[in-house]
Parts: sequence; C-alpha cells; structure tokens
Amino acid sequence: MSLVPAFRLARRAAVLRPGALAPLYAQRALKSDSSGDDVYRNLVRGLREAPTAKRLPVNTVVKFVPQQEAWVVERMGRFSRILEPGLAVLIPFLDRIAYTQSLKEVAVEVPTQTAITQDNVTLELDGVLYYKVVDPYKAAYGVADAEFSVKQLAQTTMRAEIGQMTLDTTLAERNTLNHNIVNAINTASESWGIACLRYEIRDIHPPAKVVEAMHSQVSAERSKRAQILESEGARQSAINVAEGAKQSRILASEAEKAQQINRAMGEAEAIRQTAAAEAQAIERVAAAIRGSEAGEMAAGLHVAQQYVEAFGRIAKESNTIVVPAAANDISAVVAQAMSVFSSVAAGQRRQAERLKAKHAAQPRDDSPGGFGSEQVGH
Repeated sequence: MSLVPAFRLARRAAVLRPGALAPLYAQRALKSDSSGDDVYRNLVRGLREAPTAKRLPVNTVVKFVPQQEAWVVERMGRFSRILEPGLAVLIPFLDRIAYTQSLKEVAVEVPTQTAITQDNVTLELDGVLYYKVVDPYKAAYGVADAEFSVKQLAQTTMRAEIGQMTLDTTLAERNTLNHNIVNAINTASESWGIACLRYEIRDIHPPAKVVEAMHSQVSAERSKRAQILESEGARQSAINVAEGAKQSRILASEAEKAQQINRAMGEAEAIRQTAAAEAQAIERVAAAIRGSEAGEMAAGLHVAQQYVEAFGRIAKESNTIVVPAAANDISAVVAQAMSVFSSVAAGQRRQAERLKAKHAAQPRDDSPGGFGSEQVGH
C-alpha cells in the first residue's frame, strides 16, 4: 500500500479533529522508518491515541455553561474572562469561546513502557493516572495538549523513579513509588493548571529469567523454612522429653525423700516409745527396790538373767566367740553378774547419801523476807 491513503487519512483527521491535535499524532506515526501497511497501522494507532477535540460552542449572545465546566472567552483574540456554570451573556462578533475545560476527574491510561531498575533489571510497567483541571486559564494557555503532556510526564517520571530503586524495592513498595510519581508530576505540571490526584501501577513484568530466578528463590526459601520448622519441632520434642524426664526424677526423689522422712519419723517415734517404756520400767523397778533388800536381790537376779541371755544370743548370731572367765560354771557367771549389780547399787546409794548430806549442810536463809522465814501477819 502506498503512502497516499495515509496522507489522505491524516488530512481527514485534521478536518475531523481541529486544533492541530490529529496532525500532531499523524506526524508522529508518519515519522516511522517503515512503509506501506506498517505506516498505515502506526497512523491508525496514533490517531486512536489522540484525544478527541470537542466542538466549541458558538456565540449566541446568551449561553448556559454546564456544571463542572469552565469556558475560556476571548475578546478580539485576547483572553477576556472565564465563564462559570450558569447563565452567561456574550457580545456578538467580539467574544469567542476559545476553550472548554472540564473540571471533573479524568483517568488516563499510561501505556506499557520499559524501565531499568538500580540493579540493572529491565521491567515493563503500565499504570493509570488520575488528574483534574484546577486552573482553566493555565490549562488553556499553559500547554497545548494537557492529557498527552501529563501522560508523557508520568512515563518519564516513572522511569526516573524506577531507576533509583532495586527490583525487590519496586515490587515491595508500590505505594511509595506511586506517591513519589504523584509528587513529581504535581511539581512539574503546576504551570499547566493540572493537579495529579493519584497514580496507580497496574502491572510489573520482569524478564522471564528473572521470574524463574524469583520462583527458585521462593522455593528455596520455603524449603529453608520447612527445614527450620522441622528442626524446631525436633528440638522442642527433645526439650519436652528431657523436661518430662527431669520432672519424673524430681517427683521420684521427692517421693523417696518423703518416704525416708516418714520412715525416720516412725523410727524416731518408735525409739521414743521404747525409751519411754524402758524409762517407765526402770522407774518401777527403782521404786520396787528402793529401801528393800529383797528388791535389790530380785533386781540382781534379773540382771544376771539378762547377762546369761546376752551370752546366748552372741553365741548364736555372731562368729565371734566370747568366753567368760568361768564359762562352765553358770553359778559363777550369775554370781559375777550379781556382784556387778551390787557394786553399781552401792555406788548409787553412796552418791544419794552425799547429795542428801550436802543439801542438809547448806545454811537456811532466816532473814526477813527470805525463803526460810515465816511471814507474820499484823
């Protein structure tokens, strides 16, 4: 296909889209190095991307401005005033409505573009830009094509911001990237009377090899976490087993301790009871033999009997043989035991007599108020 249909299409677009907007996009398409079908295809794409120019209202003296619109009026070719929503009266032949600006929020689709991150990874990104006209005068006279300009500004700003961030930061901090792009666009488009409300990145497409490497990294990270969790589970299980064994040993030792304490307390109580019984028996024996010669003889006989029984037990239970001086003469053994008892009893009597004499020899306290004086009442 020759270039003639393309030029005819451009001329027709210039007629249908006044304001030199369509010819601008047509020229961009015709600057391609291709020819024929490629030029025609690029031209159609460029005209499709070109914004549709609105037909300007005609001066009929009395006009009604719609809500959320602002009309820029020129008088004899120079700026005159801005018409706000409502009734407006124009001077015939002198006033002309040069521009109509919509004050509504506009969504612009930012085409896919290529950007290189700080760590030299090539990304393909696209997004959506939301803006609105805040100053109709600047939007009319500050820029020729506000939508095209803000779209190009968004693309260049996004490439600049991506170049300052790594791939991981770009993927993780989309909100920060969107905020930085909005601030940069608002700073640059202040003279255009346009305010960028927000910018949203829709898709980020890394290269296939990078995506494969990211998947491998994610798989390795998940495998690492699984191994860590498994080791933590084994560690916790070993800790629980050791803790259980520790508690078991502690409880067993406490039980053994309590058992030993109870056994010791029982033995101590038995010893106390035995000692009390023996003391009571000794007291009764002492009371029986006190002041009685027959009682002393009976006690001596009892001691001799125990002496003989003790020799008998030693002979049965032990390998040690204790041979008394007169082992064949039982009467001699008994007499020896009786003499031992008599010696002990005589010593106890002498000790008791000495204590009694010492007590009797102590002087009595007869002083007034003393323990030995008698209290006489008045």
